[in-house]
Amino acid sequence: MSTYNYDEFSTEDYDFDTVSGPVVADKAPNFELETVGGTTRALLDFEGDFLVLEMGSITCPLFQGRRKIMESLDRLDNVSNAVLYVREAHPGKNIPSHKSFEDKQACATRLKVEGKETRTVFIDDFDGSAHAAFGGMPNAVFIINKNGCVVFRSEWNNPSATRKALVALLAGRKVSAKSYFRPVTPATVFKTLGRAGNGSAADFFKGLPSLIWANLVKRNLRLLFGKSVTGSGHTVC
Repeated sequence: MSTYNYDEFSTEDYDFDTVSGPVVADKAPNFELETVGGTTRALLDFEGDFLVLEMGSITCPLFQGRRKIMESLDRLDNVSNAVLYVREAHPGKNIPSHKSFEDKQACATRLKVEGKETRTVFIDDFDGSAHAAFGGMPNAVFIINKNGCVVFRSEWNNPSATRKALVALLAGRKVSAKSYFRPVTPATVFKTLGRAGNGSAADFFKGLPSLIWANLVKRNLRLLFGKSVTGSGHTVC
């Protein structure tokens, strides 16, 4: 079994200090992926001027807490809005780690059917090839233009910053929005981890101090004092 699909969450499974995957002005990775519904499509074969692509899983509180705001981006013209279904962020007894691609399909389908997810849901392969190519974070988000170039990215999705960037891009402006890490409400955390089952919450709270230090403190400070890179609908790569 691949070590990518861990049975217990640990902060050691992620590198929170290094930015990996495509940055602004890089070519976005393209993969032929199955969607919930059974069709196979190229990730970058999208309608409209921009693709908003969010990484997620049903055991990720951050992803679950952002969904309603992210789904609302469908109301904007000339935008495609999609989820890349990745490994379970916080597996538990009820929703364990994927042991096969079929397990991943089932969880992605659960997001679409039970969770009533309105966006296109792409299902990554069992070993997380697309996820790794996009940096491997559990709730990263990318905006990609028709040239296949990344024009906005965030290791952790802040939907307000994502929407602000998208609106600016649609208006023909360059964007350099800084997407600061924002936690979700405790209610969302407990609801998501409770559905995952025994083990999920314990692993999460064990790693919580490290998560707060690495993301709410260190990452946000790096963004505050770091230099922004701009992207636009005309960016080529």
